[in-house]
Amino acid sequence: MKKLEESLYYVGVSDHSIDLFEGQYPVPNGMAYNSYIIVDKKIAIFDSVDAVCFDEWLKNIKEVLGDKKPDYLIIHHMEPDHSANIMRLVEVYPDITLVSSFLAFKMLDQYFHQPVKNKLLVNEGDKLSLGEHELTFIAAPMVHWPEVMVSYESKTKTLFSADGFGKFGAFDYEEDWACEARRYYFGIVGKFGVQVQALLKKAANLDIKRICPLHGPVLDKDLGYYINLYDIWSKYEPEAEGVAIFYTSVYGHTLAAVDELEAKLKKAGAKKVVRFDLARDDESEAVEDAFKYGKIVLATTTYSMSIFPFMNNFINHLIEHNYQNRDIAIIENGSWAPNVEKVIKEKFKDSKDIRFISPVVKILSSMNEENHKQIDEVVDALLGKVKKVEEEKKSKWVCKICGYVYEGNELPEGFTCPICKHPASDFEKVE
Repeated sequence: MKKLEESLYYVGVSDHSIDLFEGQYPVPNGMAYNSYIIVDKKIAIFDSVDAVCFDEWLKNIKEVLGDKKPDYLIIHHMEPDHSANIMRLVEVYPDITLVSSFLAFKMLDQYFHQPVKNKLLVNEGDKLSLGEHELTFIAAPMVHWPEVMVSYESKTKTLFSADGFGKFGAFDYEEDWACEARRYYFGIVGKFGVQVQALLKKAANLDIKRICPLHGPVLDKDLGYYINLYDIWSKYEPEAEGVAIFYTSVYGHTLAAVDELEAKLKKAGAKKVVRFDLARDDESEAVEDAFKYGKIVLATTTYSMSIFPFMNNFINHLIEHNYQNRDIAIIENGSWAPNVEKVIKEKFKDSKDIRFISPVVKILSSMNEENHKQIDEVVDALLGKVKKVEEEKKSKWVCKICGYVYEGNELPEGFTCPICKHPASDFEKVE
């Protein structure tokens, strides 16, 4: 438990036993499941915590409230790491009123299959007075689930931001925010840049002194730094100058090309060069740096007439998270019928503003003199003399009801939103 200011408390829990968040992201420094309390004439608890943390969470709540009973549980997000203990809290405080969005209450029924005695449905712009403190609710669909909302408390000027501005790592572990926040963002929220931009525009109209996310530390200093990074990330703009190299190598010949490329980039004055062995390094770290830098190199072998599995999985993750607006160089290797360039370009064909650098380094088994020259040309291209292939730009259409984004120049005839089932007339083109 931590007092943030008069009447506002942190009652979240840190989990140091977890090894993989969402069953896939390594979290060596644990994970924070954040929850907050405002004590006023009415008492509000903000969000639940992961199922394994109930006892400590309840202990923190009782440390703040003593014999007092909470009036409201504000539910911003129904993902189980934030909702698992909702009904257990209701068992402890049976008169508590659950406050959330329509879709959240629908999910609540799907998870628990129990009737809710007291509930308060809130929509965009609705207000809830606790006494001196007043909450305003703001819809944030697909940041990163469709039911998500955030809330703003006007007295303390606090934005309760749900998963927005979250990061990997326990609440009681101090480390640089940006690295683990970036890995968290692009792993979990990154696909939904348009929706994050919509939320940032709403937040720009608020006088925010503090951001209370559902993961990671409370942010109460230099908020412009954090908001600026979220703006860059959600626009899919490169954050830093540099080159990121991602490779797989079976017998060392592709690795030899990567070693040579890295050395020549550094000798030529590249500001930053990072590299990842996709078979051995943490993929979520690799995805993070693919979004951090504006220029990447994909080096791999032809494998079963496709590309090596670790490279295939990596590219799939990039595409799934809406990878765009980057320059890509390719190093391909194959002893017969090399197919890497064709497969990679086909995989990115629907991605926005992907520019392929020429030439492709084409290795037949092991490097030859022509390959050394090709690497020199790639170095020049990566450092500024870039020949690019422009891919067709595709339009985006956003559902005004739930925030779902469809990519395509036109909406198909008879199209309906796959999330909220509203018709094409409820979509607008994203400029």
